[in-house]
Amino acid sequence: MKSAKKSGRAPSGHRGRRSLWLRLLPGISRKRRGFVLAWWGFALTFGGMRLLTWLIHIDVAGVGDVQAGGVHLHHYVWGILLLAVVGAASLAERSARARAWLGLAYGVGLALTVDEAALLISLEDVYWDTEGGISIALAIALIAVVGSVLAFTRGRRASRNDPAEDG
Repeated sequence: MKSAKKSGRAPSGHRGRRSLWLRLLPGISRKRRGFVLAWWGFALTFGGMRLLTWLIHIDVAGVGDVQAGGVHLHHYVWGILLLAVVGAASLAERSARARAWLGLAYGVGLALTVDEAALLISLEDVYWDTEGGISIALAIALIAVVGSVLAFTRGRRASRNDPAEDG
C-alpha cells in the first residue's frame, strides 16, 4: 500500500479534497502563499471599498453608511480591528492554513485602513475631496510595489516532495 505522501493523496481526513489555497495558488510555496493572499486581499478590498463608498456617495438605494448611536463608523475602524486580530492570532498560530487565512485577513484590514489614510492624516473627512487622493495614491503605490516585489523575487516553488498541505 502506498503512503499518502507518495500517492499524492492528502492524509486521512482529507481524502480526495485538495486545499482551497492549493487549487487557487498551485506552485506557490506555503511560506509565500500568505504574502500573495495579503496582496490580493488588499487590492480587491481597496477596489471594493472604493466602489461601495461611491455607491453610497451617489445614494444608491439600499446602500448606506454604517452607524452606531448616530455616529458614522469609517471603515478604517474595522481595518484597525482586523489588523489587531490578525496580529494577535499571528503570535500563536504557525500552520500553513493559518498563514494563508491570516495573510488574506491582513490584506483586507490594511486596505480598509489605507483607503482612509487621508482622513487619518488630516483628521477631517476628505474622502471625496482632492486631499483624499493621498489614500488612492498610497494604495496604488502599495499594490504596485508589493506586486513587483512578489513578481521579481522568487519564492521556493511548492513541489511534490513537500509534506501534505494542512489546509
